[in-house]
Amino acid sequence: MTSAKQFATATFIGLSSLCAAGAVSAQSSLTITPMAEGLEAPWGIAPMPGGGLLVTEKAGRLIYQKDGARHEVSGLPEVAVVGQGGLLDITLAEDFAQSRLLFLTYAKPQEGGGAGTALAGARLSEDARSLETLTELFAMKPGSNGGQHFGSRVVEAPDGTLLVTIGERGDRPAAQDRSTHNGSIIRVNRDGSIPDDNPFLDMPDVLPEIWSYGHRNPQGAGLDLEGRLWVSEHGAKGGDEVNRITKGANYGWPVISYGEHYSGAKIGEGSEKEGMEQPEFYWDPSIAPAGLMVYYGAQFPEWKGDIFVGSLKFDYIARLSGDPLEEVQQIKTEETARVRDVVEGPEGGIWFISETKGTVYRITP
Repeated sequence: MTSAKQFATATFIGLSSLCAAGAVSAQSSLTITPMAEGLEAPWGIAPMPGGGLLVTEKAGRLIYQKDGARHEVSGLPEVAVVGQGGLLDITLAEDFAQSRLLFLTYAKPQEGGGAGTALAGARLSEDARSLETLTELFAMKPGSNGGQHFGSRVVEAPDGTLLVTIGERGDRPAAQDRSTHNGSIIRVNRDGSIPDDNPFLDMPDVLPEIWSYGHRNPQGAGLDLEGRLWVSEHGAKGGDEVNRITKGANYGWPVISYGEHYSGAKIGEGSEKEGMEQPEFYWDPSIAPAGLMVYYGAQFPEWKGDIFVGSLKFDYIARLSGDPLEEVQQIKTEETARVRDVVEGPEGGIWFISETKGTVYRITP
């Protein structure tokens, strides 16, 4: 078990007061520019090398925009638009400039009803109007009815494998059941095959794609400067977490949590248990964390290695830094209304989605 740590758990109001002076002075030096407007429930963004932007809309549309011109990209997989499910994340392959390859996560309709988180790969055509050679790389088992907790981010690791976050679909005990994909992070190769160093290969009643488990609803994911995966995940009432992901580890949901059920009832057995990981940071009250990005420092060298997480509930971007990890700044402006995704662009700007405003913005000095 990871040892218990000291966590900053100030209320939102108290933390705002703590950060106010520094945040205002820092934000006065930021330029926030709208890059794509008039979007409907945008969910994932992918700024492109050489200019241009791809953005997913939850209702099942992929939008391409460059130099003020915009069109819808054809050739998407069939998407189940239900509750929190729909067309979700988009990530460009590391070699996109040469391969034109990208990855999408989405809620896939399943036979007999219901839906489950799925991953597909495709090549963007040279004119950026269609997806070619679309291939399903992964689909969660068993999926379920209802519209809760699909996850879902996809990250390409330094070794070329793909890591996908999946929520427990509202079935809390399933997050501890490795015979399902619910509440797990899965790892597959670019062609959908299973890497031979996954932690649970050849174990009876354990799905071999699972990389870690015991997650509630991880909706943010990014790699740090050492190539390690970090995720942000929704707690229940309190207990939103930032976790550094370790191969084969159990992150405890619903056995341990720093939150409580919405009814006020206690969750599981408390906040710690042998064999279950502790978060690197948690929020109480919940901020409803969405996209997560670790910044590489091109335009803001003083922020190199810091973690940025969007808040859907309190309308800001959290900047976390230090060891132990602390929330050191809130970037809170008129534009940061319900921040769904945060990524670093190829030029070093910080791009984010305001779901409320239907706009993709870019932060630069």
